[in-house]
Formats: sequence, C-alpha cells, structure tokens
Amino acid sequence: MATVVELDRLSYRYPEGGVAVDDFTFTVTAGERLVLLGANGSGKTTLLKLLDGLLFPATGSYRYGGEEVARPRLATAPFRRRFRSEVALLFQDPEAMLFNPTVYDELAFGPRQLGLADVEARVARWAQAAEIEPLLARPPGQLSGGEKKRVALAALLVLEPRLLLLDEPTAGLDPRSTGWLIELLQGLAATILATTHNLSLAAELGERTLLLGEDHHLLYDGPLEPLLNDPDRLLAANLLHRHPHHHAGVVHRHYHLHDWE
Repeated sequence: MATVVELDRLSYRYPEGGVAVDDFTFTVTAGERLVLLGANGSGKTTLLKLLDGLLFPATGSYRYGGEEVARPRLATAPFRRRFRSEVALLFQDPEAMLFNPTVYDELAFGPRQLGLADVEARVARWAQAAEIEPLLARPPGQLSGGEKKRVALAALLVLEPRLLLLDEPTAGLDPRSTGWLIELLQGLAATILATTHNLSLAAELGERTLLLGEDHHLLYDGPLEPLLNDPDRLLAANLLHRHPHHHAGVVHRHYHLHDWE
C-alpha cells in the first residue's frame, strides 16, 4: 500500500517554548485506521494540526504522499489545492468550523472554493449520509451540539478526503449518534487518525494505536489489545489509575481505565 503520512523525528514547540510533540517517527499507509491515545496535554491535538498543515515542525519532517509539508510548499498553489482537498481535520468543537449562513452553504463551501463542478451532487450525497437533509436551510447557530458535529463532519466529507483527522469525534454525542458516527466512519475508504479519551470506543475507531506520553514522546505504536493488557504502560501514560477499595473489610486496589468523555 502507498505511504500517505511519513514523520521523521518530527518535533514541535509552542511559541512560548514548551515542547508539544517530541521526536515522532512513524508512517501511515493508505486505508489504515489509527487511534491516538494520551492524557490531556500530551500533544494529540497538536499532532493532528501538524498533519493538517496548520502548524509546522520545529525540527524533523512531515511528508504527505511523498511530498514534504512545509510552509513554503503549502504556499505553492498546485500543492496547496491538492493538500487542502485531500486532508481534512474535524475539530473537537464543531462551532470553530461553522461560519456560513446555512447548513447547505457549509457543505458547499469547500467544493466552491476548489471550483468543483458537482457541488449540488456532493452536498446532496453527504447531507443524506449525515442524515442532515432537513437541516440544509437552517442557520448552523440554531442547531444542537450533535447536529453541529454532523454538519461539520459532512462539510469535510463532501470533499471526499484521502486523509481524515478527527479530534475527539464522539465527544458530546449521545449513544445513538455515537453508533451512527462509528458506522459511517467504518464505511469510508479514507485513511483515518482519530483521538479519543474513551478507551472503550478505541477499538471502534482504529486497528492501530499511537500512545502519546505526558513527556510528549511516542510511547507505543501497535495493536490496541496488547496495550490494554499492559497496565504499567497505561499507568505511565496516565490512562489508568489505582485506588484502594474496601470489600468485606479487606482493602485492595483495582486498576481503572480513564473514560473522560
């Protein structure tokens, strides 16, 4: 399979100097599904922004489809057009992505910007897939949180991206909407990287896991099941905790996974 993402010793520092991502090296091939795990502040969202070309590495490199993603390269029109049509990031807060007068305009915005000829057909297809057809004439500001997330996702999928980056995609969704989202994602052909705090949903989001440590290093890259069976590694990443319990007068400790959504 073709390599979609290639990171080579990539690091990123915040403008004030703190490290957010430290010396990441990994590749992602077409069609892979990855779930990014890590405690708050470990760098998950920053990594997605780097992959989306919203931030640029301080050291190391990021290649998409064999081409380096750097500020000068994204300034060139042909690569920028290709990259922006093929790579899409869903923010955790959908309101950060919605700015058009109607839901229809939200879905049509990307295709119009890229000069695509089949705008109406794309909007119709993905409005149906996202089950938001009755909302197309409404202002996004009048929608519920779950509806806004559906609209924001449909506004990305309308471009049919090759690389889909999802920051806490199930946050704020009720169980029915979460099930709908998982089913939709499983039917896509795109390469997907998704962050989550909900370890019970991790297996539904990806077959491969990247675990980010609180020291901003990559602690693990591999299948999810061995990681879930490694309490020491999960403790080190602050995704597992132990505290004492009292049962029939006996004090003992249990491990507990953190599901923070």
